[in-house]
Order: sequence, then C-alpha cells, then structure tokens
Amino acid sequence: MPNPAVHFEITGTDPARLHAYYADLFGWTFQLGDTVSEQVSEPGQYGFVDASIAGLNGGVGGGPSLQAKVLFYVGVDDVGAALEQAEALGGQRVFGPDGVPGKLVVAQFTDPEGNLIGLAGPA
Repeated sequence: MPNPAVHFEITGTDPARLHAYYADLFGWTFQLGDTVSEQVSEPGQYGFVDASIAGLNGGVGGGPSLQAKVLFYVGVDDVGAALEQAEALGGQRVFGPDGVPGKLVVAQFTDPEGNLIGLAGPA
C-alpha cells in the first residue's frame, strides 16, 4: 500500500501573524500546543488545524529561530528506515528521527532537487 500524505505544516518567524493570516484567509481555527520536536516549532507556538477544517491535519507555527517553509509529511511505519532509504536514493537528512516512539516520530529530508519532505510514524 502506498504511503499517504498525513500532515502539512506552514512555519515562519512570526507564528501569531501566520495564525491571524490563515484564520482571516481560510477561516482556520487553531489549537495552540507543542510539536514533538522543537526543530519544527518553538514551544507553545504551534497551532494545530483539524482535518475537518483544512481537509488534512496540519499546523501553523515556527518562531524567530526557524525558517519560513511549507511542507507535507508522508506517513510511514518506520521513520528511521524510510529516512535511510531516502538517503540511499540521493536525498539528504535534515533532522530526525525525533519524537516519542510508539506515539509519534518525525523526520525531514530533502530530495535530490532540494525539496523539503517530512516523514511521520509510530517508530
């Protein structure tokens, strides 16, 4: 079975501004919280968007120490193994695996063209 896209993220240096922007633009509402990795968003700055609102689970966050970017996460059974395969095929690890095994583990890599992709899974 193919691995589906399971989550999107929009991050920048001013998460509150992004929350207001996407609330006004798309009517999104946010539940503020923390991600599983501070490499994704600074603590307390991540606004989760429910799939019933955005069509896909996602979040808007970041902080002054993080770069602006938009990316999606692909669901996999084993984040570490998928990351190793991405590297073997010419991708480059950005970070990970990071998170809570058995609950949620994430990683990011760039493909051979430099596009940023996320991985998410239980291990």
